[in-house]
Amino acid sequence: MLSKLLIISVFLGILYTLASSFYFLIMDQGDGDRTVRRLSWRVGLSVGLVLVLWAGFHFGIIEPQGVNPVRYPAPAAE
Repeated sequence: MLSKLLIISVFLGILYTLASSFYFLIMDQGDGDRTVRRLSWRVGLSVGLVLVLWAGFHFGIIEPQGVNPVRYPAPAAE
């Protein structure tokens, strides 16, 4: 449950920085660097989210779910 909240909060942060960068793009009309800073934050949050998702899958914290989840067979006992 904690992992879902983390993913959703980072995704909402990405959407916020996207919307605010659009706002600053319109309001500043090319002057200033607020748009670039917001878009830089968006890229950083997106890369961070991808790394968190990869680590979650890699370490087994996040498991695939859905219509056809991947099921790995149990290793055979020798």
